Amino acid sequence: MLIAFNKPFNVLCQFTDRSDPPRRTLAGFGLPPNVYAAGRLDYDSEGLLLLTDDGTLANRLTDPRHKQPKTYWVQVEGTPTAAQLAQLQRGVVLNDGPTRPALVERIEPAPALWPRDPPVRFRKTVPDAWLSVTITEGRNRQVRRMTAAVGLPTLRLVRAAMGDSSLGDLAPGAWREI
Repeated sequence: MLIAFNKPFNVLCQFTDRSDPPRRTLAGFGLPPNVYAAGRLDYDSEGLLLLTDDGTLANRLTDPRHKQPKTYWVQVEGTPTAAQLAQLQRGVVLNDGPTRPALVERIEPAPALWPRDPPVRFRKTVPDAWLSVTITEGRNRQVRRMTAAVGLPTLRLVRAAMGDSSLGDLAPGAWREI
């Protein structure tokens, strides 16, 4: 079984949380029993999370050797220059080494997304822009660290696709079997 789930902002990618106070988890969304997340999506990120009851499939989706593309829509602070976009496309050197090249392009107009709760901070004097960033690795907070490294801090991050699966029109908190 493979499930596409639109993970809302500030939801943990597991079914239990031992922190105090506990955070929202996947347990509150009526997902089928015996599925688990194939990969991670940060607590403060949104969008497509794949869940499965098949360990072999989960490995194929998440193991870096398989280089499954993951596409993110990223709202960044600032107006990206051609040089910043080229830097992201070539790969960025992070504290844990260089990243692989990425497919990066501006999204204009901004994607039609659901409102985030709480909303992204808005500043009249600082522009923002949306990028589509496709990577084939999955380091901890990689896209956020990449955009920050080129001077474009991430304000909002939504995973739109992973491998052949896409978010489509799934509402936050909704899921469908693929």
